Parts: sequence; C-alpha cells; structure tokens
Amino acid sequence: MAPTPAFQAHVYRSLPETERSEAIVNRISKAISLGLLKVGERLPSETALSEMFGVAPSTLREALSDLRQQGIVATRRGRSGGTFIVKQPFTSTEAMRKWFQETSIAEIRDLGDEHAAIAAATVRLACERAEPHEVGRLLDLARALVMSDTSDARAHADSRFHIELAVLAQSPRLMNAEIRLQAETVQALWVPLSLTRDPERVAAEHLAVARAIADAAPEEAQRLILEHIRHDIHHLVDAKLTLAYPTNQEESR
Repeated sequence: MAPTPAFQAHVYRSLPETERSEAIVNRISKAISLGLLKVGERLPSETALSEMFGVAPSTLREALSDLRQQGIVATRRGRSGGTFIVKQPFTSTEAMRKWFQETSIAEIRDLGDEHAAIAAATVRLACERAEPHEVGRLLDLARALVMSDTSDARAHADSRFHIELAVLAQSPRLMNAEIRLQAETVQALWVPLSLTRDPERVAAEHLAVARAIADAAPEEAQRLILEHIRHDIHHLVDAKLTLAYPTNQEESR
C-alpha cells in the first residue's frame, strides 16, 4: 500500500542546523522501517533532497554513501536511474534486548501516558475529519496485520495503522509525535524475545477503532484506542519483567 504524500513531507522536512549526515541516515532508515518509504521507491534527486533537508550537497552525499554501505539504498545511472530503496532495515534482537534492559518500567509507563494523550486527540479529530475512502484505507491497514507472517512485518503493519490514524486527524504535529512514538516502541512490541503478542487480538482492536471512526463515534473511538494502548504498555512491562527474571518463568512452567 503506497504511503501518502503527508508521510513523505514528514520524512524529507528540513533538518536543524546542528544535525548532519547521521541524522539523514537515521530519518530515512526509520521511515523505511515504519513503512513511510517503501522498498523499490526512488528517492528524490540529490539536489531536491539537499534543499528539503536544508543541508549542503556534500552532507547529503555523505548520508547516501552511508545508506549504500549498509545496503539500504542503491544508486543507478542512466535515464531511468536514481537512488532506490533496496532493503528494509531491521532492528536486531540484541538491540531490542538492550532497549528492555535500559528502559525502566517507569519510562515505559511514561511512554504509554504520552501515547494515550496523543492518540486520544488523534481519534477524536479523525472522527470529525476523515472521509469515507480514508476510513476504508484504515480498515485495510487494520486487516493487514493478520496477513503478516513475521515479527518485522507485524511491527510494520502495526505502526502504519497508528500513523494513518494521525494522518486522518489532519494535524502535522500529532503525526510527527505519532511517528516518533512508533519509531521508539513498535519493534519492542513485536520482537520475539520473551512474550509472544497475538496478532489477531491486535488486529481486532485496530478494526474496532477503525469502525468507531467510520461511525463518527468519538467517545467510543477514544475508549477503544486508550484500551489498546494500555494493552501495549502492559505487554512491554510484562516482556521486560520476563527478560529480567527468566528463571521464575521457567520454574512456573
């Protein structure tokens, strides 16, 4: 499913002066991981990217060189050439294990508080502003999760649903916040380190939210999205505890 122009406007927005090529690499990599940019897609020209990111051409070329070395993009010459996305970067299991070790339960709960605040506003605005064809797209994204057969694909489908909610709210600030939250948490929700998450249950929760938006029922949509985020945070806390105390889990079996 092709990303919307709003996603691309977020990905290619101007960078602060203090950020350099590493920030471009990080932003493009995260955008691909979240499905905002797709494998096979051609990036804008180097001149256009330099202008959009607000960096010198040499800084942009350094970033693209790093992405090529990582095998994420490839540059082809000729009339139909350009720089194309050729691989989706995945977060390693060890990186996720480190995230759980370094992120406290209080921090996980705080992430949930922030996500709840963002999502509550997002779904209410989506109920007011979404067009019928946009809700249809949201329903398709909700169903996509159960058709995904790997943890990375499920993380991708999960994040795309939440980001699409923010798109329907028509608020760039809410969308930026949602993308940041998804980049921080979605891989941790699906990484197969300890507890297994049920994709059918998550998809059912997504569908319920989408149907409430289709019915223009903001109170119900808000209740459902807050319950969904509460389940997400409980899963992260339980996963952290299971990783921290594996012997207790083994003894209880």
